Amino acid sequence: MFNKLNTEEQRVILHKGTEAPFSGKYENFFEKGIYVCKQCGNELYSSESKFHSGCGWPSFDDCIQNAIKEQLDADGRRVEIVCAKCGGHLGHIFKGEGFTPKNTRHCVNSISLDFRKN
Repeated sequence: MFNKLNTEEQRVILHKGTEAPFSGKYENFFEKGIYVCKQCGNELYSSESKFHSGCGWPSFDDCIQNAIKEQLDADGRRVEIVCAKCGGHLGHIFKGEGFTPKNTRHCVNSISLDFRKN
């Protein structure tokens, strides 16, 4: 069963939109817990993998195993990340930027996420 999404959540999660940079509630949020898909509740990211990249969106250098799927964006230039359970759009993944030792940045829309404290 999916959660009911408001118009802006639908624009981002269902229609592959992007929220404005530095506008999301999780961009500068660093409590301990688990980030889950706003649409279906699937556990996506641990707070342990979150880091501050300064890009304007929440950044993670790893996901919970099998929680997301990577697919080529419609423009063929970027790799989109979606929830493995419901297919909801989360954001994009970038590699080789050197922010963390894993050299990976999951750039995620805050609006695509909910947070559960540990």
